Amino acid sequence: MKPSVRDITAVVPVRNGAGLLPACLESLTMSGVAEIIVVDGLSTDSSRDIARRYGATVLSDDGLGLPVARLRGVERARTRWVALVDADVVFPSDAMAALFQEYLDGRYGALQAGLQSVSGPGYWGRALSFHHRTGRSRNWFGVMATLMERDLIRNIGFDEKFRSGEDIDLRWRLRRAGYRIGVSRGVFVEHRFAGDDFAFARDQFLMDGEGLGRMSRNHGLRGLILLLLPMAAGIRGVGLSVACRQPQWLLYFVAFIGYNYRGVLKGLV
Repeated sequence: MKPSVRDITAVVPVRNGAGLLPACLESLTMSGVAEIIVVDGLSTDSSRDIARRYGATVLSDDGLGLPVARLRGVERARTRWVALVDADVVFPSDAMAALFQEYLDGRYGALQAGLQSVSGPGYWGRALSFHHRTGRSRNWFGVMATLMERDLIRNIGFDEKFRSGEDIDLRWRLRRAGYRIGVSRGVFVEHRFAGDDFAFARDQFLMDGEGLGRMSRNHGLRGLILLLLPMAAGIRGVGLSVACRQPQWLLYFVAFIGYNYRGVLKGLV
């Protein structure tokens, strides 16, 4: 029998995501996946109630973070394939089926949907969206909306020490093991930022930087090149802001560089 979306379980980690979760779960329900497993990170809002309202199986990561949440969801899944989906992602109609077909046709070990980032009206959210839409990282493999075989995830796993950057670590280990990975250029999902104020952006920068620092520490000389990424991305962003005649984003990229490197130092030590 030909595989279909009914052979996919969606695993959705969430922590205090009540504002974003309904749209995510609605889109996954409409996609026709076999089951939705929501793994809650000790939310203090109504995230768990929302998940149950959409018929999802609800687990807890006991506050241990995203890598643990994803692994617990995968362990509970009963289908051959799993879609790792962040709570701030919305799948358009038929996007899951199209992504799965591309995954099968391309014989991928892991395939992520392309991301179209949107935000609220605040400066920092709009700046994050500008950065995501124009940055090279939009074509880097991650696990925000990604299809993999359940057993592959179980065997390769996630490094539970990461708060952010576990997707980079996974990408390196998948490639080292010989698996084909990629980001779709034809199937896109909507990526919605949970916040659009400075505190939200700062926390994103700090966590990303910490992930890069840990990657560098874990991978030795090979990982040192990662320490150049925040500076390279920030300088490129400044150049694009000027070229696009949008100087309002210069403050964002200065903060991006500074707080990423604060996070890097934490990850290194």
